[in-house]
Amino acid sequence: MRHNKSGRKFSVTPDVRKALLRNITDSLVAKGRIKTTVTRAKEVRKIADKLVTLAKKGTLSARREALEWLTTKDAFKRLFSEYAETFKTRNGGYTRITKAGYRAGDNAPMAYLEYILGTDDSGKKTAPKRKRRRSTKKATTEETAKSE
Repeated sequence: MRHNKSGRKFSVTPDVRKALLRNITDSLVAKGRIKTTVTRAKEVRKIADKLVTLAKKGTLSARREALEWLTTKDAFKRLFSEYAETFKTRNGGYTRITKAGYRAGDNAPMAYLEYILGTDDSGKKTAPKRKRRRSTKKATTEETAKSE
């Protein structure tokens, strides 16, 4: 039984799985946006959000924890400088997953995983105002009144 064992296995051994997640997370932090499968994106999102939380703390302990996951200096610097400042006032939800169709070779569902870097992310979507159509009855009665 798998009681209290969370996370996807990806049909690989634990050391390969950890290396896979580390590399994808590192690429995400360094580039800001990556294209991967939906299941991998959902797993990496958990790690990426925790890394941003560590960056917001900014302590020595947090930096060491982040270094356990990140493999390049570029990603580390970007996390603690750019992302820590950008998400200073935001409470969670630092990443976005956008579906991107299916992969040609094996038909796996693909997605873009990216950090939300917009300044105004209030979560409210405003629909454009719809132009009301005039009723045809009014138009015909007005036209007949003008012609008389």
